[in-house]
Amino acid sequence: MARGLFITLEGLDGSGKTTQLKRLAAWMQKRGSAPVITRQPGGTATGDRIRELLLDSRSAGLAPMAEMALMFADRAQAIAEVIEPALAGGKIVLCDRFTDSTEAYQGGGREIGSDTVLELHRLICGDLQPDLTLLLLPSLEISLSRARRRNDRDTARSGKDEGRFEQEQDEFHRRVWEKYREIAAREPDRVVTIEGDLNIDEVHEQIVEAVAMRLSEAHVV
Repeated sequence: MARGLFITLEGLDGSGKTTQLKRLAAWMQKRGSAPVITRQPGGTATGDRIRELLLDSRSAGLAPMAEMALMFADRAQAIAEVIEPALAGGKIVLCDRFTDSTEAYQGGGREIGSDTVLELHRLICGDLQPDLTLLLLPSLEISLSRARRRNDRDTARSGKDEGRFEQEQDEFHRRVWEKYREIAAREPDRVVTIEGDLNIDEVHEQIVEAVAMRLSEAHVV
């Protein structure tokens, strides 16, 4: 059986990743494919517990290296439990965030640096790379505004706090945004950047175009 295809969506919180992942999955289902959908952190029972710790504002004192270690612990579990079995079974995997997020947020935002992140990825994740990464890069201001409004709304509705990163200063998020651009420039064959303050339909159209091309190249109907 041919190995499946691994597609990731990346970007700042508030960039529209989750919405676009759902729309992409629906587009694939109409074409007869049933992708496996997952997210990071989270996506497994263990990962969901790690996610709660990482994103809760009460974890404000978490050291940068501890934060990064937890991200990779979550990722190792997701690869073993969800991603690798699906790819080995010939399925398409859609993942909301992967190691690019760690390089951007911990490598860039926390200023740990890319080399440490990439070495841990090689050691812990077996250097598993996505076949295609869709990087959503609306303006920094738009992304932050959306993310903070969403977290306030979600916390009011559910009482669940996932706003720890949104509470960081704007300069932190600027370093994240710039690191994402650096990753895209370094790996143009893998990363497709969708940039600018586009509406949902415009972003979806660009995503579908990029995915359709990659599916054709991989001879996936």
